Amino acid sequence: MNILDFHTHILSPDMVRQRDAYLQRDTWFRLLYASPKARIVTADQLVQAMDKGGIQRAVTFGFAWADSALCAASNDYVADALRRYPDRLIGFAVVNPADGDRALYEAERCLSMGFRGVGELMPDGQGYSLDDRDVMAPIMGFLEAHGLPLLIHTSEPVGHAYPGRGTTNPGVVYHLAQRYPEVKIVCAHWGGGLLFYELMPRARHVLTNVYYDLAAAPYLYDCRAYQLAAQVAPHKLLFATDYPLLGYSRCLQHFQEAGLSDDQAEA
Repeated sequence: MNILDFHTHILSPDMVRQRDAYLQRDTWFRLLYASPKARIVTADQLVQAMDKGGIQRAVTFGFAWADSALCAASNDYVADALRRYPDRLIGFAVVNPADGDRALYEAERCLSMGFRGVGELMPDGQGYSLDDRDVMAPIMGFLEAHGLPLLIHTSEPVGHAYPGRGTTNPGVVYHLAQRYPEVKIVCAHWGGGLLFYELMPRARHVLTNVYYDLAAAPYLYDCRAYQLAAQVAPHKLLFATDYPLLGYSRCLQHFQEAGLSDDQAEA
């Protein structure tokens, strides 16, 4: 089976080496990566892990910094990784929509370098809400005009607390989908449970162009969730890990324990 991992993070060797300095430059980065156990990897390390795990391709991006200059630096490194691994990696651009024209310029620049989407956005860490129409309108208009998808960090409104969980829950994503029905929106982390609302006919209509990556699944759900999700929206589920947060062996084992049929797994 050819496997594409829709959700991975890479940072430049400089950012890896100077981790402590970057912890001081971004509050959300510090929240997620202050622990020495929190892994950070380069593109080379990602591809090595993909080879070992049997992953053919991966969508990859940097970190959604609050500082747009750091977003641009992350994007530069991803662009370099795309040149070195054109058959393995697909790039998404990190931008901060709160920076208005600067975010649009960066998205345009990344599009010219072969990037295929925008994300993963982290509204809580970048200082805005998806419900802020003035902030979101320019970047959503850009995505609609170019036919590009948007990947958003989302989280469930109940359950255990963990670093980076945030407040971008199913409700605010639903509102964004209502306002921009033509934009393909990919919700990271199962959409915080939003996908199960597709059992409601009215919600299913609003969510026509909303998709769900399954990143960090072992951290959030037991393996029965795959079977339920495959019954609700089988054509909208994107295998994902959030590598290097979780390793490939753990994620693939969790996926296999769900007991999906070959057709379900392939989809």
